[in-house]
Amino acid sequence: MTTDNDAANPPAPMDSHGTDASTEASRGWDHIGAIIVDSTLQRRQNYNETVKPRVEALVAEWPDAATTSGFRQHLNTGKLSEVIDWPSPGRLAQVEDITRVFERLGIETVAELRGALSDQTNGAVLREALAEVRHVSPKTLDYIGTLSGISTAAPE
Repeated sequence: MTTDNDAANPPAPMDSHGTDASTEASRGWDHIGAIIVDSTLQRRQNYNETVKPRVEALVAEWPDAATTSGFRQHLNTGKLSEVIDWPSPGRLAQVEDITRVFERLGIETVAELRGALSDQTNGAVLREALAEVRHVSPKTLDYIGTLSGISTAAPE
């Protein structure tokens, strides 16, 4: 079945594995603060209109929040809601909770996050700790992996 809008909504370009290359390439960050904020805001939001501009604003305003300790220093100023233009206390509390998990488990960089998620033992501990954060579902856990650079494509 086709509709009049089909021409206006062409399918996303696919990479050699048949995955949506445009989305995959645009959803990775080398910035812990960006990963935390992106994974928190993405629930029930339009990514390109709502989430991505806020995460880009965060990275531009707080480039030194690429590490968990750098992000913590900025969080302690209480200005996150201004930087990302997000007044909802629920999502801001979730950002705080995810940050605490990373701090408690000693995850400072995106490389360390990716390594922890890729390791069977450390990944289980991290996933279990993050799953205790309100609104962090198995889908969100997988999304955090994608944002940190872990491929979700099935092996060939």
